[in-house]
Amino acid sequence: MSILKRIDEDLIKALKARNELKATLLRGLKSDIKYRQIDKGAELTEEDIISVLRTSAKRHRDSIEQFAAGKRQDLVDKESAELEIINQYLPEQMSEEKLRQIIKETIDRTGADSPAKIGMVMKELMPQVKGKADGKLVKELVTAMLSN
Repeated sequence: MSILKRIDEDLIKALKARNELKATLLRGLKSDIKYRQIDKGAELTEEDIISVLRTSAKRHRDSIEQFAAGKRQDLVDKESAELEIINQYLPEQMSEEKLRQIIKETIDRTGADSPAKIGMVMKELMPQVKGKADGKLVKELVTAMLSN
């Protein structure tokens, strides 16, 4: 089943269950997807829809960090709940252990030996892990592994 169809069905279920948080979030996602479709001027592929969902998830993660810094636990909880819903529609993320293994292999292959060569490693690594791992986490792990 396509992601958009799942979102539509889950929206109907959320409305029937009077789950305001989920219904509002799914409406917003549908709106974001529709805007992307208008911008593109054609039907969206599953990859395009996943891209919209990733952007939304990143926005929520950034909001969580900001609200946590501002000591607004109520908003952190709300954003976290919404992020959890979005993650249900995204492909499974790679485990940190598997990610470390791929990073190590890429570092060995590129011959990078210092944090100054992070760009070289990231250029080689990102096509392999795109959509399977958070870019921020990847960068942190690469930096840490090159620093050691």
